[in-house]
Amino acid sequence: MAQDRATIKVHWLNGSRAQSILFLLELLEVPYEMEIYHRDSNKLAPPELTKIHPLGKSPVVTVTPPGGGEPIVLAETAFIVQYLSEHFGNGSLVPKRWKDGQEGKVGGETDEWMRYQYIMYYAEGSFMSMMTMYFIFDGIRTNVPFFIRPLTRMVANQVINLLIAPTLTKHFGMLNSFAEKGPYLAGGERVTGADAALAYPIVALKTVGNFDAMAEWEKGTFPDTYPKLWEYMDRIKQDPAWLRSVEKIKEIEGKFNILP
Repeated sequence: MAQDRATIKVHWLNGSRAQSILFLLELLEVPYEMEIYHRDSNKLAPPELTKIHPLGKSPVVTVTPPGGGEPIVLAETAFIVQYLSEHFGNGSLVPKRWKDGQEGKVGGETDEWMRYQYIMYYAEGSFMSMMTMYFIFDGIRTNVPFFIRPLTRMVANQVINLLIAPTLTKHFGMLNSFAEKGPYLAGGERVTGADAALAYPIVALKTVGNFDAMAEWEKGTFPDTYPKLWEYMDRIKQDPAWLRSVEKIKEIEGKFNILP
C-alpha cells in the first residue's frame, strides 16, 4: 500500500551536522527514519554514503513523496533545512519575509528574514569552515604522541594565534550582536531554521570548546566578552528538541559524542 505522507530518512553520520537535521525534524515534530553510518579509523565518512550522494558527505536526507516514487536526495545543511522547513513546517520556522505593504519590492524584506537567510548560508560557509579549522589545530596541540607534541603544539599555536583566533573573535562578536536582538539569532522570539542550521557547531563549541586556550578575550573570559552569545549557546544546547535528538542517538548507539 502506498504511503499517504512523505517518508523522511536521515542518513546520520557520527560527529557531523546530521545532528542539526535531527534537531530541525524534532522542532518540526514530523516523523522520520534514520540510517546510521560510522566514520572509519581516520575519522572519514564510509564509502557507503557515496551510494546516496556522489560526494559521500553528511548530512544527507532522502524524502520519498507520498504515494511512493524515486526518493529526493537532499544534501548540504542549508538546503536541507530550507526544503524541509518549507514543505513540513507550515511557515513555523521561517520569519515573515515582507514588511507590510512592501511585498515583492527590493528592500521590502524584514530584518528578521534577511538575517535568517544570511545565517543559513553563513553557518554552512564562513562559520563551519573556521570552526573545523579550529578543532583540527586544537587537536594537533594535544591528540598526538607525546614525543612530537612540543613541535605540533608550537605549530598549532602559531596558526591559532595568528589566523584562527583573530577571525573567530570577529565571528563571535557578530553572533553576539545578533543574540542581543532576541533569544534567537534571526532576532525574533521563536526558533527558526537558521538556529537549526547553526546548532551543530554551536553546541560542539559549547560542549568541548577549550575557551581558555582559544584566544585572549577582551573581557577576560568568553562568557564575559560575549554574554548574549553564551546564553544563546546554552539555550540551544538545552532546547527540548535538541535533547530529544540526542536521546534518539543514545537509544540506537548507547552514547552520543558531539565530535567524531
